This record gives sequence, structure tokens and C-alpha cells, in this order.
Amino acid sequence: MEIIDITEKHEPLYFLCLEDWSDELKEAGDHKEEWYNKVKDKGLGVKLAVDDRGEVGGMIQYMPIEHTHVEGKDLYFIHCIWVHGHKKGRGNFQKKGRVSWGISMPFWMKASWFKRHGYKKVDKDGMAILLWKPFVEDAVPPQWIKEKKIPEKVSGRVTVSAFKNGWCAVQNLAYERAKRAAAELGDKVEFREYNTFDKDVFNEWGIVDALFIDDKRVRTGPPPSYEKTKKIIKKKI
Repeated sequence: MEIIDITEKHEPLYFLCLEDWSDELKEAGDHKEEWYNKVKDKGLGVKLAVDDRGEVGGMIQYMPIEHTHVEGKDLYFIHCIWVHGHKKGRGNFQKKGRVSWGISMPFWMKASWFKRHGYKKVDKDGMAILLWKPFVEDAVPPQWIKEKKIPEKVSGRVTVSAFKNGWCAVQNLAYERAKRAAAELGDKVEFREYNTFDKDVFNEWGIVDALFIDDKRVRTGPPPSYEKTKKIIKKKI
């Protein structure tokens, strides 16, 4: 196993979070590619784990915290660590060793894994736990930027409000499904999108990726299916 920097050859695979075999991930559109092109010169680091055949089985992406949705200084923020665990595609690479933030529930980016490797919890926002491992004594702990407001419902119509940053393919998938469902349901639905890569938009709302139907947040991790998203909107109509 070798750890390498991302190359142009590997970019299409990276944009699909190593799941180029997945038709579902292809629904997420090109938002991650757009995000990557905007931030690759701002200190973004992408490392890939490849085996002896050159097959990519894992990745980590990180960048200076000043360019992320977390408040902090002189730190690197890990957007995600992902080791391919499916039988499809390049096969299961998990449990063979791997070297942020985490989720309290055991399905992805488990906070408990980071804690076992010396990270400490410094903040929490729902299921999302912010952890860090300082290397110097005077390092200042980071913190989540908290939600400041939520979208308001438009009178007489169902309001679908989608916030997207672009870095996470899963969140992009939830956004695309909501947008498609809203369009198919016609004039009774108003779709509003918020590009939180724009720092002013993010600072106004304090929301990086989210989906609201009227003034109620819809859980997007794991992303709801297109059919479920459409059903929730239709019920509101």
C-alpha cells in the first residue's frame, strides 16, 4: 500500500468518492468537481491510498480551517476520510490499516475511531462532533459555526430550501433529488437554493449543507431516496 497525492488521472474517481461503479453517486451532479476547482489552490490536500496494482482504496481530504465552515485558526480541518468498503468496484479495502470531525452514530466518520487515536471532543452540533488533536500547547480549540436562522415558508406554496457547499457528494445527492422532485411537482412548490461556498451566504445562515421542506429540516445523511423526498413534499402539498 502506498499513499500518493491526487493526480489529474484520479480526479474523476475522487469526485465520486471512489464509487465510480455507483449510478446513485452519479446523481449527485458535478458540484464536487466545481468545489474542487475553486479550492485546490487554497491549501486543499487530497491523499489517496493505492495498492500494488495501482487500485485506489482510500482517501483523505483536508485544508486550512480558515477556508472551511468551522471557526478556527492555524489548524487543518479533515473534511472526510473514506476507505472503500464495498464488494463492487475495486473491492473491500477496510480493516487493513488507515491512518476531524466525526458522527456519534456508527455509520460513517465515527467519532469513537478518532478518540481512540488521540483526538478530543471540543464541540457538538446534533450528531456532528468536532474533534481535534493539537500539536502545540498554545493551539486554540476550533468550534462549529452555529445555525443562525432557518428558511421561512412561502405563503400558499410548499417551500423547498436546499443548502449546498459542494464538497460532499452525499449532500450533493440530497440536493439534486430535492431539486428534481420540486420541479416535477410544479407550481405548488417553490425551490430555493443557497450556495454556501459563498462565505457571505454561509455567514448569514450558519448552515453549510441542509434540506428544509417549509421550515422543517429533513435528515440528509444518509441521503433520502428521490421517492421519499418527493413523497414528503407531496404530503405537504
